[in-house]
Amino acid sequence: MDLIFKIAWRNIMRHKGKSLVIGAILFMGAFLMTAGNGVVSGMEQGLKTSVVKGFTGDIIIMAKKQKDDNVLMGMMAKAVEPIYNFKEIRPVLEGQPYISGFLPAGKNMAIVLNEDGGTPGNAFVIGVDFDKYKEMFPDNFKVIEGNPPRPHEQGAMVPSGARQQFYDFTSIWFIPESTSLDTANLTDDARANRNDLSIKQNAVLMGFNADNSTNDIRLPVRGIMKYRSLNKIWGHFVLMDIESYRNCLGYIAASDKVDSIAPEKKELLGMEDENLDALFSDATIMVANKKSSFNEADLKHRKSASPALKTVDLETGAYNLIFVKLKPGADRAKALVELNKALEPVNARAVTWEKGLGPVGSMTILIKTALFVFVMILFFVAIIIIVNTLSMAALERTSEIGMMRAVGARKGFISKMFFAETAMLSFVFGGAGILVGAVAVKITSLFAITSDNDMVQLLFGGDTFHPMLTGVDIFLSIFQLALVTCIAVIYPLKVARGITPLDAISRD
Repeated sequence: MDLIFKIAWRNIMRHKGKSLVIGAILFMGAFLMTAGNGVVSGMEQGLKTSVVKGFTGDIIIMAKKQKDDNVLMGMMAKAVEPIYNFKEIRPVLEGQPYISGFLPAGKNMAIVLNEDGGTPGNAFVIGVDFDKYKEMFPDNFKVIEGNPPRPHEQGAMVPSGARQQFYDFTSIWFIPESTSLDTANLTDDARANRNDLSIKQNAVLMGFNADNSTNDIRLPVRGIMKYRSLNKIWGHFVLMDIESYRNCLGYIAASDKVDSIAPEKKELLGMEDENLDALFSDATIMVANKKSSFNEADLKHRKSASPALKTVDLETGAYNLIFVKLKPGADRAKALVELNKALEPVNARAVTWEKGLGPVGSMTILIKTALFVFVMILFFVAIIIIVNTLSMAALERTSEIGMMRAVGARKGFISKMFFAETAMLSFVFGGAGILVGAVAVKITSLFAITSDNDMVQLLFGGDTFHPMLTGVDIFLSIFQLALVTCIAVIYPLKVARGITPLDAISRD
């Protein structure tokens, strides 16, 4: 074996030109494959942080009768079907060992009415319990103006992108309640129209229900926010408290279920028709002038005993979706199958976040596939070029190999020698390509390249380009390099093994 490597090294040095050509191809192939793996891994990690950890979770649960999986980004789709039995779904989710957390939420589209008589706007609205939302998706947005709603307080958090969109459609500039206009946050158009700017601290929203009925509410704007990642995409989603969302969409609110009916009203509702007519007889209209009495303490007690929002069990009202996070290391495909089986009795079903995001989720898959195909194209191009170069090298060395066969070298020895030459070139130049690729990925990540383009952000996996290499990626690059070497040397080996001693003395 030592002799084979000595001869291989001598041959490499004797044919430096061809060796450098093959080495350069191996170097570029290894470099591009390593960089490509870094981009794909960075995108996957960025999407996991920006989408899974910051907005949707790993899995999205919806009502079983919801037909379209695209429940988040459907612009002209039907309203998302409501979930009225979250109380039944909760124990099912709590019983799954692979789930780390979940958040019920409302999601649909609402029209932002223009009280000045102009063109209305529109927005995706998400209704949540803000306390639980922060637990599920901590630090996924930063507040630019105002403050998030306090516990059990009604109000909306409007993204900066949605505010700009509202201004473009309605010429209204929304600011949080109890705040003054911050001119530093005005867009160029709004700043130019500063004197005639229509400023509002609350919004009138009209929601559309699944049965095509409408309802509108006036909701205070509590704050203006910016999503930390993919703000261009998530910036269309207005967050509001879940009870206001239910009122806007005409759903059953949790507060509706705590309203008690007085005994005399129950008696009235239970009367027959003839008894109802009797209510308006002369005998019932004439009543005695009776003086009522009450004390102040009793009045105060009655006021404090009135149902308050903080006493309402928010989970008894309607939702549309449930965002689910899986535990680290959980197999999502397996978890999805098991979860759908468990949800069958409670009339719910689960899909991946990619399906729930519709075209955006499909675009992420398309971009990842395109990157993978790009790496594979490099893989095959490198193989073809190396095969041709090695084959030509073998034919040009016909006399040398033929003489070696003439003095007793067997085909196996020729094969080992040729393979050793290719392996040494692959180790030196390919290894250098992997190292340079890893350094390039690290340096590129330090530049923290940003973009405002939606599609580029999907490629980046967020607002910032952070390619990264894991141990698995390095191993994959080494494996790809070894595979390229082994495949590329097969045909040249066959050519070299076919050279006979007679070929060494033959002349054209």
